[in-house]
Amino acid sequence: MARNPYYQGPVTDHFDGSRFLNPPGEPDTDRSLRDVLRWNREAPRNSWPAQVDVRPVVPDARVEGLRVSMVGHATLLIQLAGLNILTDPVWSDRASPLVFAGPRRVTAPGISIDDLPPIDAILLSHNHYDHLDIATLRALHVRHDPLIVTPLGNDAIIHRHIPSAHVKAGDWGDHVEIAPDVAAHIVPACHWSSRSLRDRRMALWGGFMLQAGGKLVYFAGDTGYGTGNIFRAIRARFGPADLALLPIGGYDPRWFMAAQHTDPEEAVQIMIDLDASKAVGIHWGTFKLTDEPLTDPAIRLAANLRARGIDPARFPALRPAEWVDINE
Repeated sequence: MARNPYYQGPVTDHFDGSRFLNPPGEPDTDRSLRDVLRWNREAPRNSWPAQVDVRPVVPDARVEGLRVSMVGHATLLIQLAGLNILTDPVWSDRASPLVFAGPRRVTAPGISIDDLPPIDAILLSHNHYDHLDIATLRALHVRHDPLIVTPLGNDAIIHRHIPSAHVKAGDWGDHVEIAPDVAAHIVPACHWSSRSLRDRRMALWGGFMLQAGGKLVYFAGDTGYGTGNIFRAIRARFGPADLALLPIGGYDPRWFMAAQHTDPEEAVQIMIDLDASKAVGIHWGTFKLTDEPLTDPAIRLAANLRARGIDPARFPALRPAEWVDINE
């Protein structure tokens, strides 16, 4: 059994003593080198623009209600009950272990890192480079010293680079108190993890249900839809969400991506499964990670909502520097 450098703990239904697993009954996300080569060979030529114009905004210092602002990809500023919380913060130019190679952002951050309000906490879903960016975490630590809440094993990765970072790691089903009457619950996702070729699935992945100010905000991180059981279980445990932050990009080709990334139609189904009052489309239009054209996620999302008789305003595809307010 391979030695896990990030986490040692008891065997469970989603940890075999070395590697983490998706929830029982969900599809396997492992892909072979042959699969990767096939994807590369069959990939269509649909290049993205080198840059998409973004006019960054300066957020309010505090918000008493609920506001979510898009920075880019899966990085959002959640302002809830007077707290400021970031999700999967990435301000770097590339989603890569290298500064000179790898997917490069085509949209500038919707909020400059220097214009952020005081950050109280970070919800960090997993360790892929488009979600866990050490350079950004180091900058946020110096400026704000926030609490970082993350699934098991990611704390070791962060502490290796930022020893004094304030990190609390937990398993699916655990929760962390961010402030009085404010809890971040770690919930399952259908995905995987790795920072190198030798640590696949050695740190846990997950989403979050944020509970504060009488509101429920679900942040999916990265996930496939799978059987849908995890989303129906979240609804049964917490009740209907006020807002769901759901990935709509990174889905083509489906034969390779379906187990790990939802497409727009599946994201709509997650909103329905969660009984969410409103949703926001994330994880699209910033880094070209997969084969779909730049605007395809937003177009397909709006079309599917109309086909289901759902007002598209209930589930916008948020672009950098855009925000939504959720009020009573």
